[in-house]
Amino acid sequence: MKRLCTICARGGSKGVEGKNLRLLLGRPLIAYSLEQAHASSLFDRIAVSSDASEILEVSRTFGADILIQRPNELASDTAAKVPAIHQAVLQAEAISGQRFDTLVDLDATAPLRTPDDIRGAVALLETSGCSSVITGAPARRSPYFNLVERRADGSVVLSKTAEPPIVRRQDAPACFDMNASVYVWRRDRFLADPRVIYRDTRLFEMLVERSTDLDSELDFAYIEFLMQRRGGM
Repeated sequence: MKRLCTICARGGSKGVEGKNLRLLLGRPLIAYSLEQAHASSLFDRIAVSSDASEILEVSRTFGADILIQRPNELASDTAAKVPAIHQAVLQAEAISGQRFDTLVDLDATAPLRTPDDIRGAVALLETSGCSSVITGAPARRSPYFNLVERRADGSVVLSKTAEPPIVRRQDAPACFDMNASVYVWRRDRFLADPRVIYRDTRLFEMLVERSTDLDSELDFAYIEFLMQRRGGM
């Protein structure tokens, strides 16, 4: 069983300028994902894809095996991430001369995950037979109970309804926030049909305190606070 880890980190960022190289407790943000990938002891190769040469050089310093230059069209503010992962997988296989069985993408903006989270998500894929695994944490708001949508006329409705209506959170089906931390795929399924969720996708549950995705200055401050509390890793 050969496993590839990809980390896709573009140079531009609107929410937090230069976030993938920004120092978090003295280390570049992307270093945390690289260190967690190595600590998991799961991967035959760890590849970083970026349009920024500085990110690629820093990634080499922190243990990336394969450096992939991402095309500009896959690195714009409006570009989706899945095509970048797809390109990274194809390039990693071409560069390494290996064909991988399990693909894992670690989002560089999710430094609170642990190696055990990565191991757990991979084990769920490889033991269940599903096509992909995503990670998430229990949702703070339920679409059945207290999450609403604003309609064109300004009125609001519950995001999801049930019959009979659900009036207590305890009675609502369990809902989860995707935390953009770990994505796992079977290689052949992903390359044939590259997307995040299939009919048989499973969710690996992570703790809320390990599930913040860094997308704003407030997120950065909160993540820094949590990491200081747990000793920096």
